[in-house]
Amino acid sequence: MARVTYITGGARSGKSDFAQSLAERCEGTLLYVATAGIGDPEMAERVRRHRAGRGTRWETLEEPLALADRLPQAAAGKGGMLLDCVTLWLCNLLFHCDECESGVWQEVERFITLLPSLSAPLFIVSNEVGSGIVPDNRLSRQFRDLAGEVNQRLAAAADEAWLVVSGLPLRLK
Repeated sequence: MARVTYITGGARSGKSDFAQSLAERCEGTLLYVATAGIGDPEMAERVRRHRAGRGTRWETLEEPLALADRLPQAAAGKGGMLLDCVTLWLCNLLFHCDECESGVWQEVERFITLLPSLSAPLFIVSNEVGSGIVPDNRLSRQFRDLAGEVNQRLAAAADEAWLVVSGLPLRLK
């Protein structure tokens, strides 16, 4: 059984860098699982910087929706995997499912169910979105609540969980 490590924190907290440092302790080829799409020049520049910050050991799988379908095969032969990030994946799913949470939960449960069968350690990055103000519109509140619930399920399913604040990791379990 592969080890699953969940890492959360606020935006620009250092969680992705911390997750990458943990993944790079694994031997062999590493897989970066990107859930973000490139919709504008600023996002393209972010992706370019992220890729430049990873060494030649890293391969990339771009998958905005079907993690449960693509991850098992992509894990074959990898020393470790980094999924960055869950909240972008949830946003993609929420819009793909026409804001219907049941479709999102179906994918989330499929993903959680496959975790014990993965052939390589997985480091999961997710934003902690519940520490701010209550959003002023229905869709934003729906997303915040969904992300909070999914984060709870992922943290419970993980072998280890970390919170990163101001670049400082705090082990939760």
